[in-house]
Order: sequence, then structure tokens, then C-alpha cells
Amino acid sequence: MARVIPEMKITVSLIKADVGGLAGHSRVHPQLKDEAKLVLEQAKSQSKIIDYHVTSVGDDLQLIMTHKKGADSKEIHKLAWDTFIKATEMAKKLKLYGAGQDLLKDSFSGNLKGMGPGVAELEFEERKSEPIVAFMMDKTEPGAFNLPMFKIFADPFNTPGLVIDPNMHDGFTFEIWDTIEHKKVFLKTPEETYDILALIGSKNRYVIKRVFPAKSTGMSKEAVAVVSTDILHEIAGKYVGKDDPVAIVRGQAGLPAMGEILEAFTFPHLVSGWMRGSHNGPIMPVSVADATPSRFDGPPRVIGLGFQLAEGKLVGPADLLADKAFDGARQTANIIADYMRRNGPFEPHRLPEPEMEYTTLPSIQKKLKSRMVDL
Repeated sequence: MARVIPEMKITVSLIKADVGGLAGHSRVHPQLKDEAKLVLEQAKSQSKIIDYHVTSVGDDLQLIMTHKKGADSKEIHKLAWDTFIKATEMAKKLKLYGAGQDLLKDSFSGNLKGMGPGVAELEFEERKSEPIVAFMMDKTEPGAFNLPMFKIFADPFNTPGLVIDPNMHDGFTFEIWDTIEHKKVFLKTPEETYDILALIGSKNRYVIKRVFPAKSTGMSKEAVAVVSTDILHEIAGKYVGKDDPVAIVRGQAGLPAMGEILEAFTFPHLVSGWMRGSHNGPIMPVSVADATPSRFDGPPRVIGLGFQLAEGKLVGPADLLADKAFDGARQTANIIADYMRRNGPFEPHRLPEPEMEYTTLPSIQKKLKSRMVDL
């Protein structure tokens, strides 16, 4: 009898970096994207990758690649690094702002972890129909995905499939990282819902990294959502820009429907970031064309590109958050932005001191120490 060879798994790698902004932090110059496309097109012609898509949100250059080399592939990470280096060279020629800002090391060391770029990767066996969404945020933190990820995979008011779809009724398992103690824990819904909320509500410390189906099936061993989690200021030891996370979410056929996934972004919840990474503001769902945060370097933005995978090839994208159905969320975000901005340098618009990444407060405290007297 002929031996059955299992299908090779597909890996989707979403890797981003700020390598230079046009007129401050608001957008990526088109020539940087052109440079990235040239590098990735050559890699595709050499069969290093199956397919790719280059886009941007704010000042972040975004690379979406498919391949069969698995997550954390040295070859794929090196390809992304080389692409960012090439784009950085162009950014320096154009004298763009913050050229190479997210590239925190001088040379590639085998893996992008700790080098500055944000990485989200999913490895899985492609289903008969495989819809995915690549979500990309600008001017905010990894924990900004905590609320929408919870709503997508654990909130039946957002995702009624958790109640009525037998394939989702057993819930999902959340992999949560403690970015301060550098530990992780796996918690399951619905049984441990309150424990999950107790952690992820502290979004500056606890971050949802991956989500797995809780039901004991073949898919349960494969993550169905992943978020980038690198904290730039911890890597660099100083403020170098907000982390601007990215995420990949699989949908349909035993997973939340595309409409349920997108519904989570109809609420412009407050996130940390905005100007100098030091303020709270609403996350605004926008089209790719409107992913140009310029008001007070904000408000923070999120875009969502939908693809169908066909043997690893990216069919699409569909600019999912461009839909007019999100106009209400955008209007609400603008109202919230107006309100928060009127608070000026006062909390809660300004972040609490321990959370600020760019502040003169320690030097002011030192200067005034001799003048401080007991109450």
C-alpha cells in the first residue's frame, strides 16, 4: 500500500517595521513599498516564498508572506530583515523621519526576536476554504488587541456562534503572556473567563499571544489567531516608538465568521499610544487609504486585509474595514479623540507615570527634590 504523505503546512508571516515616515510619523513613502516589493518579488521568483503582499499603516511598512518553512524560519526572518534594510537605505536617501527606527541591531542574528520588527506567524494545514484576516495597528501597544481578541473568541454578544455553532460551543484557549515577568499561561473559556479578564484588562502587562480551539480536534493543535508581542522600549532600553502590533486571524468553518471577527472593531476602545506613545486614545478602524494618523500623531488606527489562501497563494486582499458600516465607529472615535485631547497634559489623556515611555518627569522630580519638604 502506498504511504500517505501528509500535506505540507502553510505558514503565514506578517512582519512589520517602522523604517521611516513621510512628514513625521503619518505614512510610508511609496518608494519604500516599491523597494520592498522588488526584494520579495525576487524571493518569490526563487521559490523562497510562495506569495507576498506589501502594505502600510501609518509609518509602518508591512510584509505579508506565505511559505512552507514554518514559524521562526531563519530564512524568512532574514528575508524580512534584508527587505527592511533595503527600504531603510531608500528612507535615508529621501531623508525620511526616523529612518530605520525599528531596526535595533546592526546585523541579523538568526531570528527577528528582540531586533525591533514585529512578528506574527501562523502555521497550519490549509482547509478546503481558508479565509484569514491580517490586522495591523499603528500608534499603540500589543495589548490593544486584547479586547477585540476576547470579543471575537469569547464574547457571545459579539460572536453568537459561540452559542449556536456546535463546533465553537466548547470555547477557545487563550495563551497569555506576562511581558514584565516573561511568563505565559493558558486559560480556557468559558470556564476561566473571569481569570482571563482579570489579566488582559491590564493590557500594558498581560497580552494575548495566541488563541486555540478548545475542542479536541486536529485544528485544536493549531493556533487560529496570533498577535505580535515585542515591547520596543524594553528591547532598546529607551523610547523608540510605540510597538504598533499586528495580528492574524483565521475564520469560518468552525471558527468565528468573518462578520463576527470584524464586529469586534466596531467599538473604538481606548488604547495607549498616540503622541510619543504617552497618551490614551481611541483605536479607529479605517481603510488602507485612511491609515494615515496625523492628528496629534493619531488617533491610533487599525486596518484589516482579508485574503483567501489557495495552496499558499494570497487571493485578495479585501480592504475589510473600509466598509461604510464602520462609519459610526469612526465618528465615535473622533468624538472620543476630541474629548481626550481637551484633557491636555492631565491623566487620563496622559498615561500614568509608570506607563509613560517618553517623559521628563524623573528629571523634574530630581531637580525639585531639595525643595520638597515633609507634609
